[in-house]
Amino acid sequence: MTRDIQGIHHTGILTRDLEGLERAYTSFGFTLSPRSRHLLGGRPGQPPVPGCTANRCALFGGSYIELLGIVDESAPDPWQTKSMADEYEGFRLLNLETHDARIADRWLRDAGLRTSGVLELERDVDTAEGPRTVRARAVHIDPRTTPEGYIGIAQHLTRRYVHQPRYLNHPNGARGLGAVLIVADDTEFDGISNRYTRMVGTATTYEGPVAVLETAAARLEIVRASHAGDVLPDEPVPASSYLAAMTVLVDDVDDARAIVESGGTVTRPTGGGFFVSARHTYGAGLFFACG
Repeated sequence: MTRDIQGIHHTGILTRDLEGLERAYTSFGFTLSPRSRHLLGGRPGQPPVPGCTANRCALFGGSYIELLGIVDESAPDPWQTKSMADEYEGFRLLNLETHDARIADRWLRDAGLRTSGVLELERDVDTAEGPRTVRARAVHIDPRTTPEGYIGIAQHLTRRYVHQPRYLNHPNGARGLGAVLIVADDTEFDGISNRYTRMVGTATTYEGPVAVLETAAARLEIVRASHAGDVLPDEPVPASSYLAAMTVLVDDVDDARAIVESGGTVTRPTGGGFFVSARHTYGAGLFFACG
């Protein structure tokens, strides 16, 4: 069965301080969509209900960064977001993109992965045409089998309501997500790498200590925890395995760096770009590179 992985659908940074997270990413030069509350389905076929979370997003026309906040502790939590935050806040979510979540769920199960089944998501947004409802489908991999984070595959049903042109222009010149870097505990590295190989259906190559899997529109990078310092020197370690960093593709690295630093955030140069520590980004290291 064809795997139909198109790339990174979105990454998600989770916090109980959504206002602070919004301020930080605005200062980095991202344009953010307005805040939107979630309606979530807890089981396959179950209608969505108002949940405890809301988001704002840095949208790039294809992929996006979700700034996800718990905004009502008393509201239902069908996707177990509060327990996720209780473990630790930060870069917790990675969704790859598919054209058909139902087919994706079948081949994930055929590949031996435990899934949630197909879940429904809705949230109301303003558009140039008036209020509209964003609709999407998601398949979550059983989080007991994904020590690095909460991993899934997602399908847009109303892409035009998410990636609205008015939100796609960013002062920092951001154009998309080029990669996600995962740190894997040495004892979990083979299992994590093999799982992503089954998910995306491509062979693993190596660039130094980093295992690389290329998708149609982006790449996944996995490094053993014992070598993480080679690519992420002096970075926080929130867990034995974790989603560590993402690469933001920008038009001009120098312009982007000037904007980030003008907001008071320290950066460090990397080969052809620069890096912002997870200490300043609510737990998600940010590589900026031309793309």
